[in-house]
Amino acid sequence: MARRRKRKSRRRQEGRRILEHVPQYSIESGEEKPVTAARKFIQAEGILPPALLLVKRNEHTTDRYFWAEKGLFGAQYVEENHFLFPSLRTLEPAPVQESVALVSR
Repeated sequence: MARRRKRKSRRRQEGRRILEHVPQYSIESGEEKPVTAARKFIQAEGILPPALLLVKRNEHTTDRYFWAEKGLFGAQYVEENHFLFPSLRTLEPAPVQESVALVSR
């Protein structure tokens, strides 16, 4: 049997596009848990929100976190619920409105 492709959420795709415009930092977790490493990095570097942190857990796994005014969130949650974060509203692309020319005769 043929496998069906998983449907991609439009809301999540839009959130991913918005997160592309946020500054990204790549770090390694070392011996600590990824979220602890991310929090310590934010504290040490004085990173201001919004920011995306890519924390390498091992050679195969990288965890993604979003640093917002409200705290540290998983990037997937933020992609799906980007409208809940005020700092991302300024980064949203303006909706494109098509102008329709009316021709009167």
